[in-house]
This record gives sequence, structure tokens and C-alpha cells, in this order.
Amino acid sequence: MKNLNIKAVLFLNYFVFAILLNSVGTVILQVQQNFGISKSEASVLEGFKDLPIAICSFLLASFLPKVGIKRSMLIALLLVSAICFIMPFANAFWFFKILFCVVGISFALIKISVFTSIGLITNNDREHSSIMGFLEGFFMVGVLMGNVMFSLFIDDNNPLSKSWLNAYWVLGVLSMLSFIFLLVTKLDEKEAKIENSTFSEDIKNSIGLFSFRRVLFFLACAFLFVLVEQSFQTWTPTFYKEILKLPTSMAVQAGAVLAGSFALGRFLSGFFSKKFKWIYVVSFCIIGFALSIILVLPLTHHIHFNRDTTWFNAPLAVYIFPLMGIFLAPIYPSINSVILASIPKYLQSAMAGLIVVFSAIGGTFGSMLTGFVFQKFSGQQAFYLSIIPLTLLLICALVMNKQIIKLKK
Repeated sequence: MKNLNIKAVLFLNYFVFAILLNSVGTVILQVQQNFGISKSEASVLEGFKDLPIAICSFLLASFLPKVGIKRSMLIALLLVSAICFIMPFANAFWFFKILFCVVGISFALIKISVFTSIGLITNNDREHSSIMGFLEGFFMVGVLMGNVMFSLFIDDNNPLSKSWLNAYWVLGVLSMLSFIFLLVTKLDEKEAKIENSTFSEDIKNSIGLFSFRRVLFFLACAFLFVLVEQSFQTWTPTFYKEILKLPTSMAVQAGAVLAGSFALGRFLSGFFSKKFKWIYVVSFCIIGFALSIILVLPLTHHIHFNRDTTWFNAPLAVYIFPLMGIFLAPIYPSINSVILASIPKYLQSAMAGLIVVFSAIGGTFGSMLTGFVFQKFSGQQAFYLSIIPLTLLLICALVMNKQIIKLKK
């Protein structure tokens, strides 16, 4: 298969960062127990992750091809390897702020580079959409494996134990392996940059993206989607621990089940994108997810568990809640692919930067808003609120589709 090596490296890079980025839900739960941090205080970790992503993406996206796509990914992997080998010795909350800050900066480099690379190794819109779907699906496999891995290091019999920090030894090794594999893999980056262009010209080209209406509505879609997605991903472990009163390890594993449903949904989007128009897939998923919230969340009220509750004897709601991710999952790769495929390859790095910026802002806002409502009211009410951004997301997607249809005429 053409470009098999670079595709494998991109998937591995995404896998590593999937674990690191989405460990924030587990970390939020654990720092509350280990360091006596409140929910609102713990929720700032999402900001320490997402704001560096947004800032670095904004500053670097337009001229990252000049730095080098491959070189940028190598720098990112080296940074996270170093911080992962430090984390097992963490003994204060500020360690985790630094961790997610480094992970955020590194992920900005990785995501822009990966999104740009997809345009370099694909030949048409459908291939682009399919690779994007499978890549995002593999990302969710990483989230699933990360939740399972962290749960294996958690000591339910000793809530104050910091044994879960040993998981970062594994993550450090994975990051170094990804660094080595990328180092020996070739990537042709010529099409990603304009020869002899100046820095001011690169900035001008990036700013020019805002003149396209389809880009503006896409950015609104990206912001709204990640707002919903991150609120569910980040707060599901805490929801299972404090609302459903399940053991900590089981709460973290619930995050793995949610990630598994996301992975399944995104792998399915890789197939469906070849047969159906993207707007049909996205509209179906938004409506399906909204309906599942309305139908499933009432089942989580007034549930009583005993100390012997496990996955083998838990009530139906415990299983159904994370499976809602199947509906939510295909939306992000679908909208990302259609906007990237609609612009020239030399602008895809800048567009990828905008994707990362608005996704990061949406993720931070969604997590902090959910954490606030969770603390002041209840977990159920926090998740019910997602109906509002879902409605706005559907409207923006429909308008964006009209703009893209006009472009093709």
C-alpha cells in the first residue's frame, strides 16, 4: 500500500497523544482524592491542556511547513517523553498543570502536522475523508486503552495511593518508540508549502481563510462539537464515581467504554463517508445523540448500588450511558475532512491550526462549564445542557453544507 509507513507513524503518534490528552478525566478524579482539590479547581487542568494548544496552533500553523512537518512531530514526541518520565515523582498539583501544558504544546505540533500530512498522502476527497475517519477512530482506541491502563494502576482499597502515577512510565516508553519510528520514516513535504514565500505572506494567506463563509461556519461547528465531546469525556469518570457511586477503577473503566464507543463510531464513519454525503451522516448523528441524552439520562436517577457491584451485575444505565458516544463520534472527522478537502494543500496547515485553536477553546469552555454545573447542581443537569450546543451545531453544519455546494457549482 502506498505511503503505508507514514500512515502507520501518523496513527501511532495519534494513539500516544490520545492517551495523554484524554487522561485528564482520570487525573481530575485522582487529584481530588490525592491532593484534596475541589471540582472547580481540578477543572482548570482542561485549560492548562487546551489553551496552550490554542495559542501554539495560532502562532505556529501558518509557517509550520517551513519548520518541517516531520521535525515538528519529533520535537513534540521528545517533549512529552521527558515530562512522562518526570510524572511518577509528582507530589503536588502544579506538576499536573505543567504536564498538561507540555502535552498541549506538543499536541498542537502533532495535530497540525498530522492533518497536513493527510492531504499530502491522499489523492481525492473520499480517500481523505476515509483516512480521517480511521485516524480519529484509532485516536479513540488510544483513549480506550489509556483509561484501561490507568485503571489497572489504581488501588481501590487505598484512595490516597499514588500508584496510578506509574502509568506514566509506560507512556514515556510509548512516546520514545513513536519518536524512533518517525525518525526513520520518510515524508515528502513539498506540496505543503509555497517556495520562497515570506512570513508576512504566510500570515496573509492564513488570515485570508476567514474570508470564506464555509470556514467561518466550520469553525463554529468545531467549537460546538468539542464543547459537547470534551464535557462528556472529561466528566464521565467523576459522574460514575460520585453520581452512580461506583468504585474508582470502574469509573475510569467507564471512560474506556465511552472511548470504545467513540472508536467504533469513528471507524464506522470511515466506511459511511464512502457511501453517504457527509451532511446526512452528521445530521443523523447529532439528532441521534440528542435523543439518546433525553432517553438515557433519566435512567441514571435513583440508582442504588452495593459494595459488590461489578460490570457483571450493574444496572442497564451503567452500560448504555457511555454507548451514546457511537452517535457523537463520526461528526468531528466528517466536518474536518470536508473543510480541509475544500481548500488548497498549501493552506491546509493554516486551516489545521484554526481547527486546533477552536477545538481547544471549545474543549476548555465545555469542561469548565460542565464542572461548574456539576458542582452547583448535578451531573445529570450538566449533561442535559449539551442539547443547546447540539442544536446550534446542526444549524451551523447545514449552513456550511450550503456554502460547499455553492463552491462546487
